[in-house]
Amino acid sequence: MTGLVEAHQELDRRAKEITRLNRALSRERDYLREEIRASFSSIICESRALKLVLAQVEAVSQTEATVLIQGESGAGKELLARAIHDGSSRSDKSLVRVNCASIPKELFESEFFGHVKGAFTGAHRAREGRFQLADGGTIFLDEIGEVPIDLQSKLLRVLQEQEFERVGDDRTRKVNVRVIAATNRDLLEEVANGRFREDLYYRLGVFPLRAPPLRERPEDIDPLARHFLGRAALKLHVPPATLTAEALRVMHDYSWPGNVRELENVIERASILARGGEIQPEMLGLVRHASTDRSRSPVERPRPKRRAKDLSQAEIEGALERHGGVVLRAASELGVSRQALYRRMEHFGLR
Repeated sequence: MTGLVEAHQELDRRAKEITRLNRALSRERDYLREEIRASFSSIICESRALKLVLAQVEAVSQTEATVLIQGESGAGKELLARAIHDGSSRSDKSLVRVNCASIPKELFESEFFGHVKGAFTGAHRAREGRFQLADGGTIFLDEIGEVPIDLQSKLLRVLQEQEFERVGDDRTRKVNVRVIAATNRDLLEEVANGRFREDLYYRLGVFPLRAPPLRERPEDIDPLARHFLGRAALKLHVPPATLTAEALRVMHDYSWPGNVRELENVIERASILARGGEIQPEMLGLVRHASTDRSRSPVERPRPKRRAKDLSQAEIEGALERHGGVVLRAASELGVSRQALYRRMEHFGLR
């Protein structure tokens, strides 16, 4: 009897601990959700080009339409996706992001739809896919052009029927998910070349949006730079720096192939060098690029092809540092595809 009493007391203690942990997780989830909303609720916008896009975002947010956001890397496609989700009736549910460029081809189906235990080698336990996690909310499929064409038919089925099967399972599951997709590729060209399904393209593009590159919205450079200065001071624990008029001129002369993401990285680097003083043009690292051909981005210049497995960690880190963390540009310099570079980065544990 004593043993039974002690066992019941232990079970009761564990039950109370589980309840406490669940409450703590709920509070943390709510806190992180509010933090995300605070970070993305105010998109910095002075330019007419972006204001027109934000008007479209506001209009489509109130609907359940599938949205396809097209634009260059670093132009803010994820910000637009978050703004659509936050303005929708699903804002109190999850926004699940999937970077299709970073998923190995053989794991796409499991990542999207999940798998049952023992479905393949290494499947030691059942796992829910991203669509199941996004049930009731929104799923953001970033770099949708990287999805293998043999999986695109299954993705189309989810969009049309809102149902799927996990890998190794014969049970059909229903979900209620809104899809927002993004790409920096010309999907119509991909369709013409047989690399993307035409029916999937038109199903995704119910409401197309274009994220304008930073060079088309020069009015936003100054407010964005000052915003990133304040954020860099907090993030890097350095005194707030200021921009000189000459530094701003250099920034306006630059073509920003890496867009807003590149601008943020440049400001962070300059803030470290300025040490709370004025940021001079040479601290930006853009002087040598300012007079180059602006009609052609560095990512478009041909590079000799290499095998990703031959790249060392030092080479990858060096390329990423030179290009402000923009993976597409680093991959171009190294002579590999972006997806191959993502896989190699994952091998070395690099983010």
